[in-house]
Amino acid sequence: IIAGCLLLCAPMFESANFMPDERIHLPENKTTYLATLYGKALDARNPAPILGDTYADAAVRRIDFDFESLKLPDGGDITLPVRAKHLDGWTRDFIAAHPTCTVLHLGCGLDSRVFRIDPPATVAWYDVDFPDVIDLRRQLYPARDRYTMLGTAIDNLAWVDAIPTGAPVLVIGEGFFMYLAEPEVLALFRRTIGSFPGGEFIFDAYSAPMVWLVSRLSTVRGAAVTLKWGVGDPHKLEQQVDGLKLLEEQPFFCLPDLVRLGARSRIMCGTPGLRNLVKHVRYRF
Repeated sequence: IIAGCLLLCAPMFESANFMPDERIHLPENKTTYLATLYGKALDARNPAPILGDTYADAAVRRIDFDFESLKLPDGGDITLPVRAKHLDGWTRDFIAAHPTCTVLHLGCGLDSRVFRIDPPATVAWYDVDFPDVIDLRRQLYPARDRYTMLGTAIDNLAWVDAIPTGAPVLVIGEGFFMYLAEPEVLALFRRTIGSFPGGEFIFDAYSAPMVWLVSRLSTVRGAAVTLKWGVGDPHKLEQQVDGLKLLEEQPFFCLPDLVRLGARSRIMCGTPGLRNLVKHVRYRF
């Protein structure tokens, strides 16, 4: 379970460079965001997939890299698709309620959510991540209407100025917010709320003990994962950010797909001290 959690925080297609039959070669030391993609690709190859992300599978087959060398922890082909599937569901709910909206997918990595969701043309979708990640996305994934990829350091909030702010916004942070320090998280929330007329934030949140545990174990494994922000009581954010309201919190280990597929998840879900180590949370403003 803990090994799977390490994967959960491991940070197709707009591009003139997109060539679907060309193999993609990675720069050295630019492989840290491949594990989450690989977990979803393995799920897609399963006869009874959880997420069924064929875009992830196609991307893995195009990247010139030995994915088996990642040594994906046991269960990564389950935990990663389960996480994505649940957040996809919340994304579809928001778009159904707000068919003319803006979606900001922060720290998107190589995730293919925009293609899995396939939003209508009335939705403006932005995938935001570091420039090197976005450069790779442009080689892997094709263009589509009203889909923009932004390469930037997300904690430099000047990028928000490039986003039209007249429509409701959905902010997605999958495996993202725990990498930011609390002042950075609060600044991002406040800037978003101050810029848009309304919307939601959806993300996976780690408790403080989980932040410590994952950072500690990753150091032992040589993965150098440094997490910064933990969420204890999700209502605390309501007190820290004016206008924010908690709509829903879901213990990750109690998600039906995890409970159905693994005895370990059933144990985690049924143990009070463990079930809230990781939550999916949904806020409205």
